Amino acid sequence: QVQLVESGGGLVQAGGSLTLSCAASGTFFSIDAMGWYRQAPGKQRGMVATITKGGSTNYADSMLGRFTISLDNAKNTVYLQMNSLKPEDTAVYFCNALSKRRMYYAPTNYWGQGTQVTVSS
Repeated sequence: QVQLVESGGGLVQAGGSLTLSCAASGTFFSIDAMGWYRQAPGKQRGMVATITKGGSTNYADSMLGRFTISLDNAKNTVYLQMNSLKPEDTAVYFCNALSKRRMYYAPTNYWGQGTQVTVSS
């Protein structure tokens, strides 16, 4: 099992910055990728950014150039640096990890509890 603990959410003015962190702990063979997703009220959860343990990243189009995802493999911690925040970025941000319990097991998705990010205009 993998436990994900997120931190860093809060209230910020438009144009401001926030950094989210998510630390993975528990018993697992590997964490193959981590990422951030978000869900605004009345909307479906969508991908913000993902990163593999090898460092390959993927961003949603609206985040390109404003958000940066990074991964500290030694700490099993993923970060999301968010700059030039807009009111439409307001959402609950969820951490995700793709992890294997054993070397030849299929990977499993794990989710954090979510952290609220509110951007005021």
